[in-house]
Amino acid sequence: MMINNAIHQSEQHTTKVVLALAALIILLATFNNQMPVGMIGALGAMVVVGYVLNYVGDRTPIVNQFFGGGAIVVIFGSSYLFHSDIFANDISKQITTFTKSGGFLSFYVASLVTGSILGMSTETLKKAALKYIPVILGAVAVSFLFTWVIGMIVGKNFVESVMLIALPIMGGGMGAGAVPLVEIMSGNTDMSPETLMSLMVPALAIGNAIAIVVAGLLNKLGEIVPSWTGNGELIRGQEAHVEDETQTTLDIKVLGTGALLAIAMFYLGTVLSGFISMHTYALMILSIAIIKVTGLMPKVLEEAAYSWYKFVVGNLTPALLVGIGVAYTNLDQILAALTPMYFIMVFTTVIGAVVGAGIIGRLMGFYPIEAAITGGLCMANMGGTGDVAVLAASKRMQLMPFAQISSRIGGAFMLILATFVIELFM
Repeated sequence: MMINNAIHQSEQHTTKVVLALAALIILLATFNNQMPVGMIGALGAMVVVGYVLNYVGDRTPIVNQFFGGGAIVVIFGSSYLFHSDIFANDISKQITTFTKSGGFLSFYVASLVTGSILGMSTETLKKAALKYIPVILGAVAVSFLFTWVIGMIVGKNFVESVMLIALPIMGGGMGAGAVPLVEIMSGNTDMSPETLMSLMVPALAIGNAIAIVVAGLLNKLGEIVPSWTGNGELIRGQEAHVEDETQTTLDIKVLGTGALLAIAMFYLGTVLSGFISMHTYALMILSIAIIKVTGLMPKVLEEAAYSWYKFVVGNLTPALLVGIGVAYTNLDQILAALTPMYFIMVFTTVIGAVVGAGIIGRLMGFYPIEAAITGGLCMANMGGTGDVAVLAASKRMQLMPFAQISSRIGGAFMLILATFVIELFM
């Protein structure tokens, strides 16, 4: 027995040494601007940098307890590393391309959405779907109210506070939120698109950063007040997933099947978006939910999708967070706009979203912390990338379907609301 233990420990030590050498090779090549082109180069650097920063963040006092630990260190640390002179500019461009047009973000989100929805109990999905929209509305109403009140106190009018700060923050990110919002407002006001964008983008960036930090704080709050959280389950007193982590199957064929299902569901959303004027993610979520509720998917395939979801979360999350930090997080832009008054206005919007979603979520039968994270912070962050960062910081990746509902369907609602408000007040 002792001999077997010694052999096992020796193998573990050898494995760690080999992995450390592999990581060193990748880092040296990246540092010397010798990173291979395409996916293999970008993913290799992202995995190693993400693992190192995640390891540091999860073991840094205060940061790991109150500010999201590894997730927030990976995002802001990678943004600094790849936008400074430490690595060549070509490397940040390659990582940005892989994350955006290379489809890494879409692949990750499709895997999480498919697996987490098919891994839910049907009863949970039915109950949550009927009660979740009021949570989003509560987040929007309270965030607007808080921002408007603070704006009046500091001498800002309705347009300067709600329309140019709260509305873009709650609008579903950049591509699906700020860009169409600028088009709507520029056509109905005397402000140019360039002026509007320069005013909205800092609010989005700072709001996204605050949402990530608050997500870590909410996770800590759940440890202090256990009755406020379901530790990743949205509905109070309900088991949400068909299997727990210890029962998840990691068979190679099962994982391959789960990956194929995730890809197929993304294809389905893409095809439907050609006929229905909705975002691909929103259509994918609705399609998977219908398949789940109607029982069309065999149980074994639901379990395969859930197993693939767990595999992706466990292995690719730090790498994607590096992509988010490099491609979507501009520290210079955040710091340039970070005046005390501007920060207070943005912070008020995010906190209003948390309070509104938490209170309405509690009334709807949800755990307030989970409701605040999905219905509040995932409305106030920067769309799909913000969803990943917020859920990683709060350690609740299984809530991705509800986060995406907030970003996509909630974001679309904000554009309709913006049109109405502009006609009414402007």
